[in-house]
Amino acid sequence: MRFTNLTRANEIGANSYLLEIGGRNVLLDCGMHPRLEGDAATPDFSLLPERLDAAILTHSHLDHAGALPVLRRKRPQTRVFMTSPTAKLNDVLLHNSVNVMQRRHEAGVDVAQPVFTHREADQASKVWQEIPINRPWSIDGERLPEHGDEAASFEFSHAGHILGSVGTLFWEGGRRVLYTGDINFEDQTVTRAARLPEGPLDALIIETTRGDYARPPEFRRADEEARFGEALREGLARGAVLIPVFALGKTQEVLAMLLRFRESGEVPRGTPIFIGGLSTRMTEIHDGFAGTGEFHRRHSDLLRRIQPGKILGPEAQSHVVKKGCIYALSSGMMTEHTLSHTFARKMLGQPQHSIFFVGYADPLSPAGHVRAAKEGDLVELGDETPAQVLRCTVDRFDFSAHAHREGIRKYIVETAPKKLFLVHGDAPALEWFRSHVAVDLPGTEIIIPAPGQVVEF
Repeated sequence: MRFTNLTRANEIGANSYLLEIGGRNVLLDCGMHPRLEGDAATPDFSLLPERLDAAILTHSHLDHAGALPVLRRKRPQTRVFMTSPTAKLNDVLLHNSVNVMQRRHEAGVDVAQPVFTHREADQASKVWQEIPINRPWSIDGERLPEHGDEAASFEFSHAGHILGSVGTLFWEGGRRVLYTGDINFEDQTVTRAARLPEGPLDALIIETTRGDYARPPEFRRADEEARFGEALREGLARGAVLIPVFALGKTQEVLAMLLRFRESGEVPRGTPIFIGGLSTRMTEIHDGFAGTGEFHRRHSDLLRRIQPGKILGPEAQSHVVKKGCIYALSSGMMTEHTLSHTFARKMLGQPQHSIFFVGYADPLSPAGHVRAAKEGDLVELGDETPAQVLRCTVDRFDFSAHAHREGIRKYIVETAPKKLFLVHGDAPALEWFRSHVAVDLPGTEIIIPAPGQVVEF
């Protein structure tokens, strides 16, 4: 077997890896870096072999799926395996990505042309194959009665991250290799906790996103939700509340909490809730999979019951921020030219308003700058946006869709892999896992693969 890191840096960026198993070449994810542009935003496709037998897509976040049209251009015959929810979400997100790249290029924010076109986004889906979880498949896309020793096979299992997200277990000659993608071992508001394979593994390729964050041992999600509800009540009494969210995953989790708060009276029952156009489309797809039971822990028919107001891009500049309203708007990073960025500019200098963060934000993004600032600080909001003094209330809540580091550490110890590949993390996160697992499992070889590094095992 052989593992190649196709990312251009050890960070949370354009996730993509090559696994050679049983004589077959399989790509693991195909992401786009959220902060970069042009070829620098894509995986290093120059490292791809001429024959690529298949690609596995663990979920539809753009840092794992955003470069699929580029892969189709470079290896047009490669079949891409994913779950049905992931395919439907991808179809919308890839076209939205083209729109965003075009707007940024036309506005002069990005020098590079869009990395792919709407036509290429359409063409990419022609090689997608939707498969269910918990069933074995051949690399050629055939349903198998069971895993055999003659040829490599794989099986999806629920990863607990977002709708449709999976880990992928590979079998070959009695050996077991697991690629987790992004995982969460705890129930969220809507999404069930991960159900990954148990037992010893020969190799484990695992994300490390939260390795540099020590969650307090007394943390309980129910307590955090109660704190969030109390902060919302106080914030709505003063002014408006902005919640920067990712359109996929975080929007639906937050909406489910807001629905419960509103129906229970924890926030005023008539509280208006506004979301963006892309978030609306993502929630429609989410609602459509409510009855399957594969990924949802509970479901609330969100759009019908909440009936949120919808804000489209052209309306954002003229929208008047009103006291008592909740604005759950993307992007979660508050990137320039997004709804959350526009509303942050309106609210940041107003002491009556609040901005509540509910998930990860790149420290170099506008959201990262606001999260790190104190009242009275001058906050940088982007290259084209004048800095503003922070006057509004800012708070953070831990509703991450990624597993906390002790949960990941526990899973590593339980599966006791012979080879452990640490990926999808910044340097401090990677080092935390390396140093702690070395003590937990002295017989395990721990590998932090450098960009472009090929590891035989």
